[in-house]
Amino acid sequence: MVRLFGTNGVRGVANEELTVEKVTLLAASAGAYLGGDIAVGRDGRTTSPMFRNAAVSGLLSVGCRVRDAGMLSTPVLQHAVKHLRLDGGLMVTASHNPPEFNGVKVIAPDGVEISREQEEEIEDIFFRGGPEPSPWNRIGRTQPLDAIEPYNRAVLSHIDLESVREANLKIAIDAGNGVAALTAPDIARELGCGIETINVNVDGRFPGRESEPRSDNLDGLSALVEASGSDLGVAFDGDGDRSIFVDEKGEVHWGDRSVALVAREFIARNPGERVATAVSSSKVLEDVVTAGGGSVVYTRVGSVVISRTMVEHGIMFGGEENGGIMYGPQLQVRDGTMAMALVLEILAKSGKPLSELFSELPRYSQMKARVACPEELKEEALAKLRESADAPRVETIDGVKLSYPDGSWVLFRPSGTEPIFRIYAEADSPERVDKLVEEHKALIESVIKSLG
Repeated sequence: MVRLFGTNGVRGVANEELTVEKVTLLAASAGAYLGGDIAVGRDGRTTSPMFRNAAVSGLLSVGCRVRDAGMLSTPVLQHAVKHLRLDGGLMVTASHNPPEFNGVKVIAPDGVEISREQEEEIEDIFFRGGPEPSPWNRIGRTQPLDAIEPYNRAVLSHIDLESVREANLKIAIDAGNGVAALTAPDIARELGCGIETINVNVDGRFPGRESEPRSDNLDGLSALVEASGSDLGVAFDGDGDRSIFVDEKGEVHWGDRSVALVAREFIARNPGERVATAVSSSKVLEDVVTAGGGSVVYTRVGSVVISRTMVEHGIMFGGEENGGIMYGPQLQVRDGTMAMALVLEILAKSGKPLSELFSELPRYSQMKARVACPEELKEEALAKLRESADAPRVETIDGVKLSYPDGSWVLFRPSGTEPIFRIYAEADSPERVDKLVEEHKALIESVIKSLG
């Protein structure tokens, strides 16, 4: 059956792959499956009001009671669903995708996006033409929902407010014209921080920079940090569930290092705890967690998979290399504003500059590559890689990961959306990682050629 859901909800170019009719039918199908009270929220994209209306119509048509949360970040809506014990939620967003995209994330009663099994149940309803509509006298109702203020209180409840306020930190915030602008500045102010801002006007065209924060598009934030003498900078993606940090020198640190920084503090406070992350994550996370007496649980790639693993196994911390920190005491989902508050607390309590804190972490060189592979050969190529793998440690959680005695590793993973294999590699030097990629790229190419 053709899949409706991708790795993070349903997405597509607005009015092309993703239409009002599709969103209405998806919402009706999700509403019929989840039932009862459903919260609906949207990001700041130009097409989000249109798709929000379509989602609400679909839910009302099957008798759901809609809690309209308006414009907000994904973590805020997820918190509301769990905090208010609702039956689910629909978030209209395409997260970090370009402005022409939009999408829908379906949230389960526990505040986490629904599992793959639940997606299949909803897909079954959707592809059968949707559920039976309710009679005219059982159509649902809408009522407003104030979700942001309770969320802000919840975030602050996990932070040592006095310590952070006494530190008098200064932070530069780049919301990327996304909805993190509705929470992050207020949280920083509550923590007594001086604030400098860039791109905090919500604008679905993302005029300030691309919606996904990356090292190559955060020059403005780096310059602001240095010019303003800020202690740190933080950049968010479009729906506010991811954050990337910049130290006081203006250096951008990729997400695997900020996850490791916060994980180190979490394990220090909670010895013996487990941390969940995808098999593609940097070894820096495992290094700091095991050094602190914790352990790492590896999962398939995808934030929903990590979150669901955390819920199922009672894990209270997780993260992704793209800047998605999942702090279980708040909620086992990616949350950029929660991550910002945790980093501010670490800075305040350590008394060290952020650059020094990051310098304390092990450093590795990473590289990614891709190799063309016809869809019909992917499974057979993976099987052959598993058979011929010559490494001390071979993992097949998601693709094939080969780990070597010097700490280096290579991951082969077939793309779910393109006819390619993705190759991820990490080593302790640029020269070693170059060699790894060169050798293993040749390996997968020879495997594919032998099958083709």
